[in-house]
Amino acid sequence: MTKVFLKKQIQNRVLLGHPWIFGNEVAEIKGEVVPGDIVDVHTHQGSFLGRGYINPQSQILVRLLTRDKSEEINGEFFYRRLLKCWQYRQKLGYVENCRLVFGEADDLPALVIDKFNDYFVLQTLALGMEKWKHAIVDALNRIFSPKGIYERNDVPVRELEGMEQQKGFLSAPFDTNIIINENGLQFHVDIVNGQKTGYFLDQQDNRREIRQIVKEANVLEAFCYTGTFSCHAGYYGAKSVLGLDISEHAVETARRNAALNNLQDVCKFQAVNAFDQLKQYTREDRKFDVVILDPPAFTKSRENIRKAVTGYKEINLRGMKLLDKGGFLVTASCTNLVSPELFLETIDAAARDAKRRLRQVTFQTQAKDHPILRNIENTTYLKFLIVEIA
Repeated sequence: MTKVFLKKQIQNRVLLGHPWIFGNEVAEIKGEVVPGDIVDVHTHQGSFLGRGYINPQSQILVRLLTRDKSEEINGEFFYRRLLKCWQYRQKLGYVENCRLVFGEADDLPALVIDKFNDYFVLQTLALGMEKWKHAIVDALNRIFSPKGIYERNDVPVRELEGMEQQKGFLSAPFDTNIIINENGLQFHVDIVNGQKTGYFLDQQDNRREIRQIVKEANVLEAFCYTGTFSCHAGYYGAKSVLGLDISEHAVETARRNAALNNLQDVCKFQAVNAFDQLKQYTREDRKFDVVILDPPAFTKSRENIRKAVTGYKEINLRGMKLLDKGGFLVTASCTNLVSPELFLETIDAAARDAKRRLRQVTFQTQAKDHPILRNIENTTYLKFLIVEIA
């Protein structure tokens, strides 16, 4: 097997458990390098460190799959890993809808699998994982006997790995518009055309957190997408809910979700630019009891972090100005490159500019089916904050 030897001075991060090995961390490669193939990784002294897949076209040269020298990478390996992922979710109570595999946090780097009832959506985001796609599908069939499997590999990151974007069935074709249950409500999931894998499971726990604060409240949700927070607000007793999103398709789905839960009289939606609408409501001195801000990621590159922070500050400043004392701001960020500390600093800066004092109700991360490894920073990506305007 091809062997990769690391440089002495920069191998500590890998020694401490990080699965990524960058090209500039490698001192020598012995053997043929075939993109996507499995290689063994060693320290500069020759000690075995781990086994993973290699791709010279990627900035991340090697992603480790195991640190057990006796563990071979084959179909049974993926079966065991997926079974372990499923058993972990079951222990935590995620048995119907969950992120079954969360990449590096589940020791399966660049693999994402979401479970919606008896249907599965997967993403193989690196060439080395793409080569094992059939083994992964076989493992899903063995463990779950699913009604359908679909791939949503229509993501630009694949092109950095030398792969094409694609999506399609990995099982017999099925109706890809399905309905899932969440926290006592039902929601439409469009597996083919919805964002990411069709639905944002990472907020499913956080959506319960608004239960107490929305009772008899007038609620505004900006960047509502398909109205999941809005419908939860209506379900938990809000007096009125207004959801805003720039996507006509998302707003139409939000209306369908409201009707599905008999909330169409409480939850209303508008297809507008949420940034512009927040400014307009500020000029009109319009007030709400609860403002929910759950925008999409503002950047995926380090070069644009400051722009992302400016965007978060702007929308939160507007949101705070739409609240009187005693109102609640519910705000989130899924931008991976904005750390929890930077996110909170940004909210504090917005509060100073808005001349508001904040009292924290809760600060959380993503749902527990998206596990966090303490030694891998980028497994913590979602920030969710509720504050009272005091």
